[in-house]
Amino acid sequence: MISQVPPPLTSVLSSLNRRLGWVLVGLSLLLHVFTVYCFSRQPDRFAAFTVVPIWIWGGGGLLLAGAAFYFLRAPLSLIMTAVWSITLFVGADEARVLGNLGKPTPLPGLAAKHQGSPVIRVVTLNCAFFKKGNPAPDIENWQPDIVLLQDIDPQQVRHIADVLFSGRGDYRFHLSNGIVTRWKINREIRNPSQRDEQVSIVHPSGASIEVVNVHLRTAATDLRLWEKEAWVKHRDNRVVRQQELATTLRILAQTTPRFPNTPTLFGGDFNAPATDIIHRQLAPDFENAFSSAGKGWGNTFQRRFPILRIDHIYATRHFTAVRSCAVTTRNSDHRMVVADLLLR
Repeated sequence: MISQVPPPLTSVLSSLNRRLGWVLVGLSLLLHVFTVYCFSRQPDRFAAFTVVPIWIWGGGGLLLAGAAFYFLRAPLSLIMTAVWSITLFVGADEARVLGNLGKPTPLPGLAAKHQGSPVIRVVTLNCAFFKKGNPAPDIENWQPDIVLLQDIDPQQVRHIADVLFSGRGDYRFHLSNGIVTRWKINREIRNPSQRDEQVSIVHPSGASIEVVNVHLRTAATDLRLWEKEAWVKHRDNRVVRQQELATTLRILAQTTPRFPNTPTLFGGDFNAPATDIIHRQLAPDFENAFSSAGKGWGNTFQRRFPILRIDHIYATRHFTAVRSCAVTTRNSDHRMVVADLLLR
């Protein structure tokens, strides 16, 4: 009887390596399919997955593909690396500003004219109730025309208005939100049930500009994705924000003559990243200023290591965004968004 000779150890290890490589390629592919589905379709039940930037999941996918190449040494792992790279370039919000490379960057001080025409400088900032300090000097440094403030009390709104305009400006406050402007406010509409406010501002040209300042429901922060409760929290949290924004837009349409054919600015703290489905509610009538003209790293939260762009400035087609950026201030846990807009 002839005994069977066991395969050499190197042969066994080589076979295991190939199998492990295929497993890693398969996992990278499955993660890619799930990521693309979640970020493109944005189902509410998977809101916990899309609350973090796509490049975090892409990093995991690239790591799996890289490990597969190390073990497998096969072209398929390189193909997955290329697929992930293209997906991140197309899907990551941070990559979209690459199309704005030729556009100018806003500078502190009085906003420069654009092709000889004056622009409107708009700023939005979550002030954290001055717990991190007084942001008024940081805002003043940019000499804005309109300021949208969140997490602030009435005295703080008045203080910022006095610092910016020395008593010659105008301001309004409602439920921890504030709007400050160098021009006259001739109408205010309040929604008593949520943190948003709407005012009409008289521009020096005589045009009336509607300005809406929102602070949507605070985001869910539970990232224990291995627990069902975390997924439920994120789903319910997103649904509430969608309802709040829908209510704000409905009030705007009901109270503004000829909207959306009225110059309108819409901004604030959305507590939702730029890729979240909630922004699609604004897409028919508004354009995001930073997406159109932003330069640099546009993420606004958390200030020290901002990975999410949750503070936004939108404008109707009556405006052209010519410059925009996110500015660090030590006096808030958010970064400040600055946008220069040309009123057509």
